[in-house]
Amino acid sequence: MSRVRATRVARRARSVRVAVVLAVLLVLACATSLCLGDAGLSPADVARTLVGQGDALTDFVVFDLSLPRLLTAVLVGACLALSGAIFQSVVRNPLASPDIVGITASASAAGVIGIVLLGLSGLVLSGFVLAGTVCAAVVIYLLAWRSGLSGYRFVLVGIGVAAIASAVVSYVLTRSSLTDSRDALVWLTGSLNGATSEKLAVLALGAAVLVPLALAQAGALEQLELGDDTAAALGTRVERGRALAVLTGVALAAIAVAAAGPIVFVALCCGQIARRLVRSGAPALVASALVGALLLVVADDLAQYAVPGTDYPVGVVTGIVGAPYLLWLLTRTNRAGQGG
Repeated sequence: MSRVRATRVARRARSVRVAVVLAVLLVLACATSLCLGDAGLSPADVARTLVGQGDALTDFVVFDLSLPRLLTAVLVGACLALSGAIFQSVVRNPLASPDIVGITASASAAGVIGIVLLGLSGLVLSGFVLAGTVCAAVVIYLLAWRSGLSGYRFVLVGIGVAAIASAVVSYVLTRSSLTDSRDALVWLTGSLNGATSEKLAVLALGAAVLVPLALAQAGALEQLELGDDTAAALGTRVERGRALAVLTGVALAAIAVAAAGPIVFVALCCGQIARRLVRSGAPALVASALVGALLLVVADDLAQYAVPGTDYPVGVVTGIVGAPYLLWLLTRTNRAGQGG
């Protein structure tokens, strides 16, 4: 018994150390991001501006241009990473992320319909994307239900729904004007170029509710990973806990997609990276959120400044990084006998 207790203490200590290191790296990445750009601000200029002692030019650059985009990157990355970690835990499959199981594709379809056909924006667009994504998630959940939720059935049904959502997106784009199609395609790639204080406020409000809700489910998710019978024996209401987790993951993905478009592979990668850093079989939700925020901040800096004079959508960078990771994960999963 003492050995088990010592193992738990060591695991918690490592989780705390990993979270602290990731938080420090995130702060450094954010500070670096604020200093980049044509304005050429020094760290001292940024520090003075943040404490209210900057001039009008630095105030405009930091508070109106850089900070909304930076904070949007942090929150979107954290929400997507948490969503991916939750889905991978519920389905007990490292491939089960919103990108794969149709959640992100459904949010994309709702977003394109809202932008192109209905002309929505801001809070109304976020609510429309959330409602459409929740409806799609309910359909996926019901179709995958057979006296319980099967992980592989959930993934397969999600892939089918993703194909339908992609077809809807293609149809809407072919019926839209050239200008609307161009704007929608940039959004579909995943971009932070349109980040504003208004969009950030909507995203922050949603994250303030959903992130604590997700973190509060860490214990239930850990028990669900042990299997339905074991989780029920430990006192977990299996189906209610699973449904709440899926709903939370869907909502996190939806508010992130509404703010920045369907940025690919962040949800897929970050949960697995966090588990390897923590070296624990349990879902590392705090570490996942920090990894997601750090990854998206760095990726956005690369998208803006890696090629002088060219500002790429951040989804291009995450796609370049995430595609090889997906291939590696598929190869590793099949070798382990878990890939079906």
